[in-house]
Amino acid sequence: MCCAGCGDIWFLLKSHISYLPSNCTSYYISEKMNITQEKTGNLNAVVKIKIAPADYTGKVEKAIKDQAKKAQLPGFRKGMVPAAHIKKMYGKSILVEEVNNLLNDTLSNYIAEQKLEILGQPLPKMDDEREFKWDNTDDFEFDYELGLAPAFDVNLSSKDKFTEYVIKADQETLESRIKNIRRSYGKMTNPEVSADDDVLYAELTQVAEDGAVVEGGITSNASVRLDQIKDKKILKSLIGLKKDDEVTIDIQKAFDDAAVIAKALNISEEEATALKANFKLHVKNVNRLEESDLNQEFFDKLFGEGTVTDEAGFRAKITEEVESMFKQDAERKLSNDIYEALLTKHTFELPDEFLRRWLKATNEKLTDEELAEGYDDFAKNLKWTLIENKIIKDNSIEIKYEDVVQAAKAKLDAQFRMYSPSPLPEDQLAQYAVQFLQEKENANRVFEEVKALKTFEQIKSVVTLEQKDIDYDKFLALVEKK
Repeated sequence: MCCAGCGDIWFLLKSHISYLPSNCTSYYISEKMNITQEKTGNLNAVVKIKIAPADYTGKVEKAIKDQAKKAQLPGFRKGMVPAAHIKKMYGKSILVEEVNNLLNDTLSNYIAEQKLEILGQPLPKMDDEREFKWDNTDDFEFDYELGLAPAFDVNLSSKDKFTEYVIKADQETLESRIKNIRRSYGKMTNPEVSADDDVLYAELTQVAEDGAVVEGGITSNASVRLDQIKDKKILKSLIGLKKDDEVTIDIQKAFDDAAVIAKALNISEEEATALKANFKLHVKNVNRLEESDLNQEFFDKLFGEGTVTDEAGFRAKITEEVESMFKQDAERKLSNDIYEALLTKHTFELPDEFLRRWLKATNEKLTDEELAEGYDDFAKNLKWTLIENKIIKDNSIEIKYEDVVQAAKAKLDAQFRMYSPSPLPEDQLAQYAVQFLQEKENANRVFEEVKALKTFEQIKSVVTLEQKDIDYDKFLALVEKK
């Protein structure tokens, strides 16, 4: 992850990297303007831009005339203010603006025409203390520091080996998934006596050790899910309760989760963490979500009419769904293993000092402590981006609009299936995808996901993948160990 406040990494990635020998100077002439570039290190350069009056005078005069046509000043009709008057009042600020625009355009064009690959953005040279009079007879010289991207090759072959895990759906996971689906399509009932999966609608009242109500203590009405009770002894005491029954519980032992306690008592998580108290639980109602029957009506709701006709077909569909989720988990692990291996294998340097300065310059609220703490992760992500871009460029990988739309549809389909295994109609899903991509942030995120996917597909086509069967529990232990 990028360090706090580091913001987006800005790249100007061109068709190839142009490097100059150390201590070499290149010269670039644009009309009468003179630009020089001097390498100050393997990954650092300084660009000097000299601007003469002939470069900016015409632009300044035009800007003054344009301003005169628009100006509304006391004593003059609109559009009739003399240019000399505008120059006297605003000439210096117009000059500064035009020189600044010229400078930005010139620097951007130079970087593009020289095909430089830079990291971050050009920064004014740190020790430049020159002052300008800012009149129309001045020559101006500006020095900008550049951080250059390193030159490297991505070396991959069949000798690079990775484990591709194949996770089988175990019976416990399948039964849990089936139970959740049946409950989500079930109906709410109110049995007389509570069982271990029920929800107690109850009043929670803070009490002292002797059972007396604490004056000024907490009282709250809450839905208490028995499947969230962590303490087995407390859970046992909550099973078999009827309406108006009362039980005293230690709130911390019962839930052992500040977020759950905070929600139940309507307090903050900080207060919930610090709370050490007993509560009297007065049952107002017992709620039970009855599981849906495994019948044709249920199957049709889930998968569409006639798609599944019996329990065996239903279980086969759920097994397919669970194994699909497991496959995604395994692919994430493989991608992460490849990510770490390639970063270890390609140990190129970055213009670190320049990048640290750039991060500070573009993030005013970023402290030195935050920068020091987060820079290594920032640099790691930047190195991966360079590796990724190199793979895409070397293999002429294209990312088309249709690819992004398909990825958005898959993303939305997965989200909808979290609530129902039944797929949305194709035309409706396509409409949702287009709407989703109209948000710039969503479009950028999906584009980056497609880019990453195509990069990893290219890598996997070159390296050797060795498949290995594994139980889900062992797979989770393997991931946590990493």
